[in-house]
Amino acid sequence: MTIQQLLKTAPVTTLLLASFIGLFIMQVLTGVDANNPSTEALLKWGANALPFTMGDEPWRLVSSAFLHIGLMHLLFNGFAMYFFGQIAEPMFGSAKFLALFLLAAIGGNLLNNYVTWHGIVEGTGQPGLSAGASGGIMGIGAALLIAALFKISVNGMVLNLKSLIFIMGINLVYGFAVPGIDNAGHIGGAVTGLVIALAFAIAYRQRMTIALQNMPNPATYDDRYRTTYINFPVSSDTDSSANNEHFNNADFDNKSSFYPDSAVNSHLNTHANRSPLSEQETATKSILIWQLLPWLMMLLISIGFIWWWQDIHDQILQILKTIE
Repeated sequence: MTIQQLLKTAPVTTLLLASFIGLFIMQVLTGVDANNPSTEALLKWGANALPFTMGDEPWRLVSSAFLHIGLMHLLFNGFAMYFFGQIAEPMFGSAKFLALFLLAAIGGNLLNNYVTWHGIVEGTGQPGLSAGASGGIMGIGAALLIAALFKISVNGMVLNLKSLIFIMGINLVYGFAVPGIDNAGHIGGAVTGLVIALAFAIAYRQRMTIALQNMPNPATYDDRYRTTYINFPVSSDTDSSANNEHFNNADFDNKSSFYPDSAVNSHLNTHANRSPLSEQETATKSILIWQLLPWLMMLLISIGFIWWWQDIHDQILQILKTIE
């Protein structure tokens, strides 16, 4: 897929990749080592570090997702974002895709800080730093797993569940096998993506169910009209004199004209068309409600993340006060 095609199909994915690469180029141009950046340089460019992130700089929960520790780290995450993004963004929509990536990245960083903090309290860990889009990408991958389980299609194609499990498994095994990899960030991002994707999938299923239930059946309407008109004599063998006698003897004081077809159509329009319209309005409202479910879930997760950050922040302040 060319850059122009990717920009058209997945504009947010393209912009995210451009931001990863652009930030890395800016680092290198300012003298940061392309393969082994220093701790000071990473902190300057927004890496996630417990004393700073859980202190007065919570913005590092987001900035660290765009920062990469060396060229290989950038290439690995860039390829994963390209692979997942061109599928996930058209499926979930650009706005939801971006929110999914950011929340998964934040969730991964928060879990990393939570594990680090408890390691420090228990005397089994020490402060460190982390960076990279891995948490957000793992969240996207987990969301695609849920989409495959629920058989959500993209342009008529259903995702291959085995391939997604294989790719996600490689990332997790690689993280545990290679020292220095932020496993907590990967797991936190994946769990966040799973929860959000469940809301996506449930809403999708409900919208499809409502749409199918309210889909008009052409055969029903054809049979209704056909049955109505069959009752009228249309054959050339019909006794017209009998019909004329019937209409002539009818008592119409106002001498108004009588059209059987008009009467039948008026009856059908009065009783048949009003119900489908009301059902369609109800279905539309129900679909809109289900469309809000993913956003509501992401709002609740955001509130939960704020509470989580505040809780760790308060614990750190209490320990510092005790030490003083």
